[in-house]
Amino acid sequence: MGPRLVSVSISFGGMLIFAMMLGLVSDAISEKLDSLRKGRSEVVEQNHTLILGWSDKLGSLLNQLVIANESLGGGIVVVMAERDKEEMELDIAKMEFDFRGTSVICRSGSPLILADLKKVSVSKARAIVVLADDGNADQSDARALRTVLSLTGVKEGLRGHIVVELSDLDNEVLVKLVGGELVETVVAHDVIGRLMIQCARQPGLAQIWEDILGFENCEFYIKRWPQLDGMQFEDVLISFPDAIPCGVKVASRGGKIILNPEDSYVLQGGDEVLVIAEDDDTYAPGALPMVWRGSLAGDFIVPKLTEKILLCGWRRDMEDMIMVLDAFLAPGSELWMFNEVVESERERKLIDGGLDLSRLVNITLVHREGNAVIRRHLESLPLESFDSILILADESVEDSAIQADSRSLATLLLIRDIQAKRLPYREAMVTRGQRGSFSRGSWIGEMQQASDRSVIISEILDPRTKNLLSMSKISDYVLSNELVSMALAMVAEDRQINDVLEELFAEEVLP
Repeated sequence: MGPRLVSVSISFGGMLIFAMMLGLVSDAISEKLDSLRKGRSEVVEQNHTLILGWSDKLGSLLNQLVIANESLGGGIVVVMAERDKEEMELDIAKMEFDFRGTSVICRSGSPLILADLKKVSVSKARAIVVLADDGNADQSDARALRTVLSLTGVKEGLRGHIVVELSDLDNEVLVKLVGGELVETVVAHDVIGRLMIQCARQPGLAQIWEDILGFENCEFYIKRWPQLDGMQFEDVLISFPDAIPCGVKVASRGGKIILNPEDSYVLQGGDEVLVIAEDDDTYAPGALPMVWRGSLAGDFIVPKLTEKILLCGWRRDMEDMIMVLDAFLAPGSELWMFNEVVESERERKLIDGGLDLSRLVNITLVHREGNAVIRRHLESLPLESFDSILILADESVEDSAIQADSRSLATLLLIRDIQAKRLPYREAMVTRGQRGSFSRGSWIGEMQQASDRSVIISEILDPRTKNLLSMSKISDYVLSNELVSMALAMVAEDRQINDVLEELFAEEVLP
């Protein structure tokens, strides 16, 4: 009896111990799987692109990085944000674009916590992109500053550079002061404001910017070609059969990039050539071709004509846009400002932003108060007399891309319809009984007729909205979020490109 009791006890004890061990192993496996599912595990990859934060620009940014990595057979992109990992993966899956061999890894965490930064192998990343929040500009930039401070505090050091998206130009100096040589900044709002002004003054320029920025078509490359040393830039221009030289990175001036230098400039040792090409391995200088040199007409100056420009909506950097316009518009030009901000409040905001109204020399401000989506308010404006109209993503709705685009589209359609009905020859055709045959018998046709008389530039935030404008052909557009994403991706891939973009977007190069 005794041996049987001992045997039974040992058997039950063994079963109990086995059950306990099985439970511990099961709990450990479940905890590990939960950790992987929630994004709490450490990233083992290196030489990856790290994106910190989440915003409406993430989809366009990922798409550009995927295209850039395609020639390398793919790459690794790690996204860390204060969101649930499963939600992030689901949102990325909804973007529905081809990843072309690139893997996207999501992790939950805060860029302000060093332990979370270590979790995404921040010290081994080749580039770190800090996205701005979609909320308040000052709060977003303050958070970006704290993120840069956290990144500079990583004990292991950083292998790559930091690309910071800022919302306000005034905060750029402080971020560069904290980050030093590690940081490159892209001031999104300021860039888009300047682009809209350029595109309004030069119709068709919006499409050119969309083609040049990013990696989908041709892009900028900077490379040294020793065989070009001692050659004048006018000869460099015709030395590349598969690329377009457009500038020089001058070694003797600390690596400063000069766009479109003088034809007589001679390349020195260490100088690099900036080109627009399809890819970094698709171009090289060839033998200098024989060119017949004809005679050109002497220099002549085209006199500036006065212009009448309408700004619909209110942006945070309105004072910067006004100063840029005043810098190169002809004396006597008019800038009409139409929005819901009370006139006295407008002046206070402009002065607080650093604009001295008494120092405007070329433009006269004309204030009109009203809602840009209400037809009777728009009808009070002489819409047929403006040389160009800029429809801005209004400050009151800029945190919602869909709402901002809906408002811009409504404003655009109302303005074009009012312009079409005010065309001088339309009145004559209607009186002759030809209403049905006017403008190919469609409302879009009427608006396209109106678009020949004045330029309208709409600021679009959501890439899906551009299809509507592309089909109608009644307006140019500046796809602000996508253009900023393209700029961020280009600077992440090659930080030298930021110098090129700063030169291109500077007010001195505006036509």
